[in-house]
Amino acid sequence: MRLFSLVRAAPAAAAALALAAASSGAQSAATPSVDIPVIPVERLTLANGLTVLLSPDHSAPVVAVSVWYHVGSKNEKPGRTGFAHLFEHVMFMGSQHVPTGSFDQILEAAGGNNNGSTTNDRTNYYETLPSNALATALWLESDRMGWLLPTLDQAKLDAQREVVKNERRQRVDNQPFGSQFEVIAAALYPATNPYSWPVIGSMADLSAASVDDVKDFFRKYYAPNNATMVITGDIDVDRTRAMVASYFAEIPRGPAIDRPVVAPASLDKDKRLVLTDAKSRLPQISFVWSTVGEDHEDRFPLAALGEVMAQDRTSRLTKLLVYDRQLATNVGVFQGADENAGQFIITIRPRPGIALSDIERLTDSVVAGLVAAPPTAAEVERYKNSYVVSTVTALQSVLEKGEVLASGQAFHGDPAFYATELKKSIAVSPGDVQRVASLYLSKGHVVLSMVPAGHLEMISRPDLPYSDVTPTPATAGK
Repeated sequence: MRLFSLVRAAPAAAAALALAAASSGAQSAATPSVDIPVIPVERLTLANGLTVLLSPDHSAPVVAVSVWYHVGSKNEKPGRTGFAHLFEHVMFMGSQHVPTGSFDQILEAAGGNNNGSTTNDRTNYYETLPSNALATALWLESDRMGWLLPTLDQAKLDAQREVVKNERRQRVDNQPFGSQFEVIAAALYPATNPYSWPVIGSMADLSAASVDDVKDFFRKYYAPNNATMVITGDIDVDRTRAMVASYFAEIPRGPAIDRPVVAPASLDKDKRLVLTDAKSRLPQISFVWSTVGEDHEDRFPLAALGEVMAQDRTSRLTKLLVYDRQLATNVGVFQGADENAGQFIITIRPRPGIALSDIERLTDSVVAGLVAAPPTAAEVERYKNSYVVSTVTALQSVLEKGEVLASGQAFHGDPAFYATELKKSIAVSPGDVQRVASLYLSKGHVVLSMVPAGHLEMISRPDLPYSDVTPTPATAGK
């Protein structure tokens, strides 16, 4: 995860410029010297287990409140998928002292905005509003943390269940090749692995969810001892600490959580898959290798490897396919890290009339080149420059700062883990990049050809055995 808005902007910007200047005049991959920004954070833990991080930033009269619950689709069971995401929606349906429909209205009346999101590993909720309305956000968050269940009934569950189903239809079922990441996950992991099913869940599981099921999920995971709350912005720390205690201290601690730890998967041979879709007129292709997650240091050189291949027009795969050969319109490469596992993904959209087999052959050549020899020092330095500059420029809001502090605390027990990430990212060497390319990209991987329905002749390497993973009317959304 990239870093957040900077308190010491001038030193950090100077460091970024110094890094850029150093790499432009030298080919060494020596670790640059970066003045890592220091973010003031006070951490406190209430008696009920709620972890609270307070970070003052008086640059604007704005405050952000971010609450992370350490629960995502990884905590679900087969047959009961989609609960974490469904509950994200239920949390906006009102609580004992906040009538249905009032949550957004109250915040908007105070000049604020809010949202939430769910991943495999966590669910977050956040508000950004004028600093003089901080108490409003704390009251709303405390009421749904402590007093949601008394008003949760079948009507509320049914309403949000239909919203989630429509979201699935919009984002997955009715998008060209919208199920690609679901079939990739199913190919990488066994069916019992929590990373094998989608965050949004299946239609069947959503339909089967009962009010009691959902209430049990809340009691277990939406307790203060499974939450991290970050308050950033124009705050008085002592006054904010007192407000937090006033609103949250009486909420009872929940049960101890047996948190799953998922071992990274590995394929012993390639899996060639075909996904057809009547909604698409053009093909595309993805290559996916199992890698590592947030909890493994190899994610840093893997991230650099992705940027060496596709960061900009001079990067190897983008340069070859988009600019030199003009065979593709878009090349995307990234290391996607969940908490305990990850995937290295290459996705390419060819120009009309270009064969996927040719795209695969050239992609294989670029991968083989990085497995056989390290990238140049300049290629790795360009990645480092981009990382540092984006750290300085991209995350200027108090909300982004809070999200990164929450991520460090939730996943690593350290709100300042951003500093470790920055150090490890700029310490990556060309040899590190080659090592992870050789270690992970030499293993079996998924090759997913995505073609318009009725055009199997367009798949890559049709001479090789493949599995058709196109959802049927009976299996779509299951």
